Amino acid sequence: MRHLLVRLATVLAGVTVLAAPTAASVNLDVAGFGPAHHALAGHGVGYNINGYNWGGYAATGSGFTSVSATWTTPSATCNSRSDLYAPWVGLDGYGSSSVEQTGVATDCSSGRAVNEPWYEMYPAAPVYLSTSSYPVAAGNVIHASVTYAGGSSFTLTLTNQSRGWTYTTTKSLSGARRSSAEVIIESPPGRYPNFGTISFTGSTVNGSSLSSFNPVALDPSNGVYEAHTGALSGGNFSITYQHE
Repeated sequence: MRHLLVRLATVLAGVTVLAAPTAASVNLDVAGFGPAHHALAGHGVGYNINGYNWGGYAATGSGFTSVSATWTTPSATCNSRSDLYAPWVGLDGYGSSSVEQTGVATDCSSGRAVNEPWYEMYPAAPVYLSTSSYPVAAGNVIHASVTYAGGSSFTLTLTNQSRGWTYTTTKSLSGARRSSAEVIIESPPGRYPNFGTISFTGSTVNGSSLSSFNPVALDPSNGVYEAHTGALSGGNFSITYQHE
């Protein structure tokens, strides 16, 4: 596994770091996929609420115990070596300073799109799985879930249904509020590869369809809207690339 500092030193070269609003500064040793940055701007014409570094849907409230979703890994085209993004599911992070999350990152730092499964108990650094043991390719169907296991523990599960592997881990995080549940795409540096359209299906929160929680719809924007989140039907929705 490459150290995150090496990864982000390449990704963030010449790019303004998108810090979480609750952090006084960004430490590259722990920076990664993290809480939503709540931008002051509201809606763009034809767009949803500006999620800054998040796109997708976030359910808000209290007592969230689980979130899950399925998606097909897009074939992404890198615009530059700075591009980095990930679809993921998680608890917390929308209005709180911790996130319990898992998904698949697409990293362009090598000059081509490399898909890397990971999990993160933010503010700890993300943990990337071995791509030889847990490979992900364009077209692979991914199912991800995060479940509250009691106390300060959470179980994170990532399954590649196309390749037939599953990774599960249970980790502890003190202070987690369980005040939101999300199905999200995120680019920490605010630079997306062209992923076309990614469709999430069967998204659930606490065992019920995502739509039953009236979640907030978010579009990522770093000066321009980088992607657009479509309408939610039950647990199904799509996000379409707009700009890097």
